[in-house]
Amino acid sequence: MLLDLISTLQWWATLFFIGLIFLPTTNLIFPNFFDKGYSFAKIIGIAFISYAVFVFGFSKILAFETQNIFLIAAVCLLINFWVKKKIPLSNIKIKSLLPIFILEECIFLVILLFWSFIHAHQPEIHGLEKYMDYGFINSILRSKYFPPLDMWLTPFHINYYYFGHLVTAVITKASLLPSSITFNLMLATIAAMSFTASFSIGANLIHQFKIQNSKFKITSQKLKVLAGGLLTAFILNFAGNLHAIYLFFKPYENESPVPFWQLLFSPNTFPNNYWYPNATRFIHNTIHEFPIYSYVVSDLHGHVLDIPFVLLIIGVLFSLFLKPKFEIRNLKLEIPLISFLLAVMYMTNAWDGIIYSLLTIFVFCYLIFKNTNAESILSGLKIDKYLPKLKILGLSSLIIALGFIAITMPFNLNFKPFASEIGILCAPKFLTDINNFGPFLFEPNHCQHSPLWQLGILYGSFYFWVISFFIFKIKKNFSPSDIFVLILILLSTLLIIIPEFIYVKDIYPAHYRANTMFKLVYQSFIMLSISSGYIIFRIISNFIPIRSGSNRKLVVCIFIGSIGLFLVMAYPYFAINSYFGNLKTYSGINGTNYLKTLYPKDYEAILWINKKIKGQPVILEAQGDSYTDYARISANTGLPTVLGWTVHEWLWRGTYDIPSPRIPEVTKMYESEDLKETKNLLNKYKVGFIFIGTLEKQKYPNLNIKKFESLGKIIYQKGDTMIFKLTN
Repeated sequence: MLLDLISTLQWWATLFFIGLIFLPTTNLIFPNFFDKGYSFAKIIGIAFISYAVFVFGFSKILAFETQNIFLIAAVCLLINFWVKKKIPLSNIKIKSLLPIFILEECIFLVILLFWSFIHAHQPEIHGLEKYMDYGFINSILRSKYFPPLDMWLTPFHINYYYFGHLVTAVITKASLLPSSITFNLMLATIAAMSFTASFSIGANLIHQFKIQNSKFKITSQKLKVLAGGLLTAFILNFAGNLHAIYLFFKPYENESPVPFWQLLFSPNTFPNNYWYPNATRFIHNTIHEFPIYSYVVSDLHGHVLDIPFVLLIIGVLFSLFLKPKFEIRNLKLEIPLISFLLAVMYMTNAWDGIIYSLLTIFVFCYLIFKNTNAESILSGLKIDKYLPKLKILGLSSLIIALGFIAITMPFNLNFKPFASEIGILCAPKFLTDINNFGPFLFEPNHCQHSPLWQLGILYGSFYFWVISFFIFKIKKNFSPSDIFVLILILLSTLLIIIPEFIYVKDIYPAHYRANTMFKLVYQSFIMLSISSGYIIFRIISNFIPIRSGSNRKLVVCIFIGSIGLFLVMAYPYFAINSYFGNLKTYSGINGTNYLKTLYPKDYEAILWINKKIKGQPVILEAQGDSYTDYARISANTGLPTVLGWTVHEWLWRGTYDIPSPRIPEVTKMYESEDLKETKNLLNKYKVGFIFIGTLEKQKYPNLNIKKFESLGKIIYQKGDTMIFKLTN
């Protein structure tokens, strides 16, 4: 445990210094935040340093090596030093800000240590899609230049949104820790960054609302502001949904959800075999996850890696709300930054780039037209008066779009999107007869809608507070915080509605709208969490202890809402205990130690490969289906193989025709008696090493070891596990 603590603190120190380097830039971006955006400094830092590493590596100017990361960080330090000296940062008194800086850093460290401790009870980089994520990271770590190689389909490059994995690799090298440890530390870091970032957003929303009230004295209300920030952070990072109400009812059967009121109420058998993943698969053939579920199942996917960047752009857009006047010439920093962040999100999790482009447009539209008479626009009167505003909107959007295109160009040059068709749900027969029109697809028997009661279970807690806000808080004059939250609610609602009408076509026949819903409502959950934290504070702060009908209604509202909060906040208790074995067995944060028991000889061979084999020569190993233990060597070392998880490659390449021919070819390479045929196939894929271990012998019972002896030499052997190096 002591070694784990040392590794965690070493990792934290790396992040701390990155944040310290970018503190002047952060203060410049968030001048009106009471904490000057301190929580975002680490996020901004890893984004800029990682992108610089990527661009220099892509252009082959600087190799992806530790000393070059330090060089880039040093240049960033000089730039930020110049920012601090040359650009006036008004109203910034570091000494007065130290308490909030220390508080937010302590919160970050506590959450980092908390989740590191949790993950140490189930650290295995094994199961679900962890091999995929770990393989990406290890392939990037072995890369000298970019784009990185696909470890499961040599000689192709990764055709996935891998920027978040690259960020992980950059911090891994900078921290001087092995990826077997940093995989779990990155999971903990995302939770810590997301908690402190959402804390800052929530607290600053409340702070800015209070500033609008002339009677408000910030010195007497600091604790309330901080409490509101913590509430927001807990809802976003620890809350589930109202599915937890099933804790009190006999479980439904056959994974077919029924309304809880149709089940037997059974509090005496609490928790009634409650299975936490059901909260994310509640609507038939769909996925609707949320952050705490992601933290628990521990896949280092793009939608998880992107949460800190998502919160950063939300913070940046709220900071725009606080500017006294919205003019392009006053946004010389914000507009390029928004382009950059949208690009980073796209390269990390493409849907988020689209979603937060919409949020950016909504925010810009409001800021540009906020003093415009809407009735005169709708009636067409004096439309010329609004042309300058439309030009500002168009120009700012164009600048952001051009910046986005330029920033993503190195990534897009080697990336092909998985899907390009938009399916229409429940299309009428005359359209299904046409089948498709342009990008629109009309497929028969594709008609799924979400029952309202199920949507209520998933999002009812949020919309209870939204409705309560309109009942108890609506006024003619909204504060900037009110309006910003309403924009978040509007976009979140649209994202929940969209999958009821369209889906983006992928390879899954029965779950055709699953990924579309997943990517959209994940962001709805984040934005609605922020909105709910703010609204709860607004409602409670309006409470006046007098006996009035209105006040009694407010008490009832708070009471009902508290029950909902209890239910959604009960979720992490059951999820964490279920996945992490009730926290009974501390195994450490090294995610590959499980191999010592499962495949002990393979484990030793993997350690040997990572120590002795440099670069990325091709290694042949057994091919297998997705979500199995096959492709374990390439995933754990980053060495590319001929074919790994076939279905995943099918998804990434858009067609089964690319990976499928390799299945029999791998079999022939292991089993064929024809030496010439074997040699030709090995040469075709430029195989340099052949791995023979437990799974290879299981998969290929006719494996011919003797022929490899004639093609190369054994460079590693322990028991039945051996590695051949081929000779020309």
